[in-house]
Amino acid sequence: MMTGGLPGSVLFACDHNTIRSVMAEAIMKHLVGHRVYVDSAGVQLTGDEADPFAIAAMREIGLDISGHRAKSFDDLPDDSVDLIITFSPQAQHRAVEFTRTIACELEYWPLMHPADVSGPREVRMQAYRDVRDALFERIRARFPSPDRVV
Repeated sequence: MMTGGLPGSVLFACDHNTIRSVMAEAIMKHLVGHRVYVDSAGVQLTGDEADPFAIAAMREIGLDISGHRAKSFDDLPDDSVDLIITFSPQAQHRAVEFTRTIACELEYWPLMHPADVSGPREVRMQAYRDVRDALFERIRARFPSPDRVV
């Protein structure tokens, strides 16, 4: 259900729920507070914690995701979600399957996977910062807040 231009609930989804979807969840919660229920999930789990580079990149902007525990679509408490935003083709495919029997909007935001970048630590950190900043701007543009001057 939409309230004041915002959906009632948003699910961010990526491949493993350790980087992009976790960052998006934290940014969305930071920007809209408790006005929207926000969660994240992955298609398949390869670990249960947020990626260390993602944690470091988010700490740089004052957001702590170190307590995040990864979950899959199967771990979600229920299927009552208004909007699913996916970041990878695999997540988009899983979201389509997930929403076959529910009324839910889907959006695909293709976003590079920063863990695919190799090189020295600073090069890798910059890839995570770039994804973080892209998410921040995209979320702020997609979910304008009446209390915030854009």
